[in-house]
Amino acid sequence: MSGRAAALAGLGAYVPPRVLTNAELCGRRPVGDEWIRERIGVASRRIADGEATVDLAVRAGRHALTAAGVDRVDAVVLTTISPDRLLPAGAPEVAARLGLGAVPAFDLAAGCSGFLYGLGVATSMITGGAFGRVLLVASDVFSAFLDPQDWLMSAIFGDGAGAVVLHAAAAGAPGAFGPFDLGSDGAQADLLEVPGGGARARKRQLADPGAEFSPYFRMDGPVVRKQAVVGMCDSVSRALDRAGWRPADLDVLVAHQANRRILDGLTAELGLSPGQVLSHIEAYGNAAAASVPVLLAQAAAAGTLVPGLRVALTAYGAGLAWGSTTLVWPEVRAVAEGG
Repeated sequence: MSGRAAALAGLGAYVPPRVLTNAELCGRRPVGDEWIRERIGVASRRIADGEATVDLAVRAGRHALTAAGVDRVDAVVLTTISPDRLLPAGAPEVAARLGLGAVPAFDLAAGCSGFLYGLGVATSMITGGAFGRVLLVASDVFSAFLDPQDWLMSAIFGDGAGAVVLHAAAAGAPGAFGPFDLGSDGAQADLLEVPGGGARARKRQLADPGAEFSPYFRMDGPVVRKQAVVGMCDSVSRALDRAGWRPADLDVLVAHQANRRILDGLTAELGLSPGQVLSHIEAYGNAAAASVPVLLAQAAAAGTLVPGLRVALTAYGAGLAWGSTTLVWPEVRAVAEGG
């Protein structure tokens, strides 16, 4: 609809209380805290004990509704790569536990770029005129998909959930999301994957009962790291161009917290100062799809994001999939629990 936009109305975040430090993770291994800090940039991460993806999503979603000052939305979108079950989707349960009634609710899976994809979908739902307000939640308990014997993957990832309420607004209003840049490259799907548990593995196991497929996440880290820097840099540049912004116009970049070296590379390639690229990876690690919204909510609650700042968001992950967008930060409330 001409002149109609989707704008940020409230933010929420929840990270579990359990802190897993490098020292605890590494134990007696010769490679420890210093190596992880230098190579990955992580000192600790949050781990969900006794909580699952929907549990975290409900807490973050409730905080976003509180921040927006509303108790009703027209739809709920949950983006995750660690669903509680293959079937049914988790979003209807989130909606029910938040007391939102029989609203449309569905899951979206786009790797660590899920929140950016979710923003694009929710924005289209609102600008198309069918919905006035949408709750978007990104929640991941990715620790459940990590091999307990693979300390390196355990060093990278943490758990958490972030949520936003979007509402209809006039185009160009503060908090209105600009044009999106979304893309994918399925030819490289095997760079980040959980091989077991899906239809492909199940069918092969039916044909060959002796076949085994790992239920744990695997990643070709060096290849992904190089592609992530270039991919996010190119995606942000396209989003800025579509918004009519130059790189020099950008005040703040909020990028997926994949790896400290990736963030440093992105900062250098875009010609930004370190202070312009927000990060909490040292304390929270990579929270998968929840990474960007948790950081957004924490930064807003802390007063780091203030009205008038020109902000870009970007992420890159399994799929391969990537996405970016822009907004002028509005006067908006955030509620962040556990940070």
